[in-house]
Amino acid sequence: MQMRQPDTEIVRWHCEEAEMRQNLGKPGVIPMNLLATMSPADVFTGIGNGSLPHPPFGSLVDFVPIRWEPGSFIFQGTPDARHYNPLGTVHGGYAATLLDSCMGCAIHTRLERGQGYTTLDLRVSYLRALRQDTGPVRAEGTVVHLGRSTATAEGRLYDAEGRLYATASTTCLIFQAPTAPQGE
Repeated sequence: MQMRQPDTEIVRWHCEEAEMRQNLGKPGVIPMNLLATMSPADVFTGIGNGSLPHPPFGSLVDFVPIRWEPGSFIFQGTPDARHYNPLGTVHGGYAATLLDSCMGCAIHTRLERGQGYTTLDLRVSYLRALRQDTGPVRAEGTVVHLGRSTATAEGRLYDAEGRLYATASTTCLIFQAPTAPQGE
């Protein structure tokens, strides 16, 4: 197996991120009554091509979806000084956020039309510190188990050279998505 050159991989990652950022529409929330009628493939295709809004939280933390398929999802972000804790490294919440997002979205790709999910449990193991000079990192989530009421997934956070920064696992509750906002 031939390893990619790290500089080539970083350039490829930056190009994929720039292309996705160009395609994304405005941040916003997809109305639950619309979301409940869509397949996961339609949701993520719509977000990826800009016809549906992308989650506002991705803009706040500054990460984007890169690719997805049933049972797998990859987000990319580049940590910087905005994400630092008082000790001069990236706050652990940054890695946890990317991992929670990729694992939850991996589960979402396997749900049926009209189903939703929410995180019940998140476990993160930090292996090395992220810094502003780390460069882009990818959070890759993979479904381990999909049941009727719960699902589990695993996640990895790594850089373009393949260095692992954190691993995670999650359990999510699966539910029927409401078709109208509460209170109506």
